[in-house]
Amino acid sequence: MGEFKVHRVRFFNYVPVGIRCMAYNHQSNRLAVSRSDGTVEIYNLAANSFQEKFFPGHEGRSTEAMCWAKGQRLFSAGLNGDIIEYDLEKLSVKYSVDGFGGPIWSMAADPSGSYLAIGCEDGSVKLFHVAPDKIQLERTLERQKGRILSLSWHPSGTHIAVGSIDYVAVLDVKSGSTTQKMLMDRRHPGPHRRRCVVWGVAFLSDGTVVSTDSAGMVQFWDSETGTLMQTHPLSNSDVLSIAVAEKEDSMVVGTAEGTIFHFQLIASRTDGKQSQWVRTKPFQHHTHDVRCVAHSPTALISGGVDAHLVIRPLMEKVEVKNYDAALRKITFPHRRLISCAKKMQLLLFQFPQRLELWRLGATEAAGKNEDILPLSRNAEHLLQLKKKGPENICCSCISPCGSWIAYSTASRFYLYRMNYENNSVSIKRVSKVPKLLNSALQILFSADSTKLFVASNQGSLHVIQLSEGSLKHLHTFSPQSGTSEATTLLAASPDGSWLAAAGPSNGVSVYDLKHLKPHCTVPAYNFPVTALAIAPGTNNLVIAHADQQVFEFSIPQKQYTDWSRKVQKQGLHYLWLERDTPITHITFHPQKPTHILLHDTYMFCIIDKSMPLPDDKTPLFNQLSLREASENVRRRHAHAFKISKKFQPLLFMDLLDEGTLVAVERPLEDIVAQLPPPIKRKKFGT
Repeated sequence: MGEFKVHRVRFFNYVPVGIRCMAYNHQSNRLAVSRSDGTVEIYNLAANSFQEKFFPGHEGRSTEAMCWAKGQRLFSAGLNGDIIEYDLEKLSVKYSVDGFGGPIWSMAADPSGSYLAIGCEDGSVKLFHVAPDKIQLERTLERQKGRILSLSWHPSGTHIAVGSIDYVAVLDVKSGSTTQKMLMDRRHPGPHRRRCVVWGVAFLSDGTVVSTDSAGMVQFWDSETGTLMQTHPLSNSDVLSIAVAEKEDSMVVGTAEGTIFHFQLIASRTDGKQSQWVRTKPFQHHTHDVRCVAHSPTALISGGVDAHLVIRPLMEKVEVKNYDAALRKITFPHRRLISCAKKMQLLLFQFPQRLELWRLGATEAAGKNEDILPLSRNAEHLLQLKKKGPENICCSCISPCGSWIAYSTASRFYLYRMNYENNSVSIKRVSKVPKLLNSALQILFSADSTKLFVASNQGSLHVIQLSEGSLKHLHTFSPQSGTSEATTLLAASPDGSWLAAAGPSNGVSVYDLKHLKPHCTVPAYNFPVTALAIAPGTNNLVIAHADQQVFEFSIPQKQYTDWSRKVQKQGLHYLWLERDTPITHITFHPQKPTHILLHDTYMFCIIDKSMPLPDDKTPLFNQLSLREASENVRRRHAHAFKISKKFQPLLFMDLLDEGTLVAVERPLEDIVAQLPPPIKRKKFGT
């Protein structure tokens, strides 16, 4: 695999933000997730649960509810009282509309997707009509006493069940009146009597209303008679969330203790004419409150305060018992938060509210394999750059020479010039920035730091010439005709000749920077791109996809390379394809043109194109075992994939020079230590 000095960096104090709500789209098999800071992420569950789209957060946006309407239209609402629609092509907020009822606690779309119902602080349920380009308030249903914390449409679209404090009500959509009101039992466990908060409701086709509440109960009500049919006491703490399968034969609820419970509709008679809901399985995948749950056809999905997105496949729904049946826990974003200035050995860390610039430590010692070398100079925190305004930072980059730092929010672009003298750092903002850069989604500097590439949310690519303390707009590459999809990944060739750009679904486009014109488009592939890079010397474009396939495309020849065709003909090792975290970074060894270096969250890999590909009978993760083996055994088992799992969880790895790597790790125990304390649970033997 080769020997490297490795800078093991653990001072990136990144803490993922807790998950507040989610919405599953049955048509596209996509999951929208909103975090406590207003950040919205969209996961493609059909593409290895890859986080393909991202909307940065906002200080004034507290999202309490999300839903899909009219197929592919995504809406959110929160305590600021606004309803927001997201532009899924441009990856920006399309517009916001006042809900006219104060803070919004709940929202749901009717079965046809033509109407949105919102539950407000003032006790009203308001209906909005979903028009082609906007939403419009149509009317308000009968006002209830107390805020509407949860609501659910009947599958026929004729009634709405709402949950408030101490009661569940059923409203007739046509007349707007209340047809039934069910009072909750306020007898809580313990000596004190307190109000019962209905955190979630679900309205089933047979007229059953299911409620989850602060008393730790899941209750089943008859909406016609208002009678209680079943009660399931689950917890001494709140049951916060509920989701029902599309076929209404299964449901999942989440509690404040971090447990999720699975309910199934079981036939109670042999003839199958009578059925009842039975609690079948509890799962403990979270340490803190499970604020939201979703139910796909094959999995239970949950998220909460601990920021983990957990996808638990239902074994009876998975046809083939392969890696699709394994539990997935997504903790870190599938996008880069770290950039590196190799020449100056600087790292730029991106947080939602700020940027941090660090200089790596240095050592003059030498040692053998696995030795920890003493530092002659400690790592140094050089700069903290706080964002301006309420919007979170969506992208950032430092130039390879370390002289420029650029970052962008959803509506503002910032560029700074750095100056290093002795042990001090000074920074100066470039004031005159063209307005066309204000909607940047991706930022990249050229290898010689003379050009800046900015991808806008309109699908355009801007090329900027940098000089001492100023910039000049050189050219704009317009999107292909008929498309305006945003660019999510950029890669530039080291010789400054080529620029590659990838979007969530349109594949990869290559531009000629010498003549400032489009060059070619890489053939479309079914899975989104997770990482790409252009090799020095050959100008071969290496592309990693969400299904773990790796392609190599020759930019000068406009075709796949022979090595890439060989990989597709023989196929990659089954253990490689079964990895459940995407490749997020690709780089190359300057002195070894046959080497491709890449990593995901749990492994670092060097692919040696001169070596044979491993077949399924060959051990893939065999580096540690081969180290102790004889020369003959090592030669017999050697193959192109050299994999190390020493660094975990791995947020970033890059080659600083021929013999030095930098690896940025973020241990999970460091994140847990910064979370609020969970609810204390009595354990056996304590």
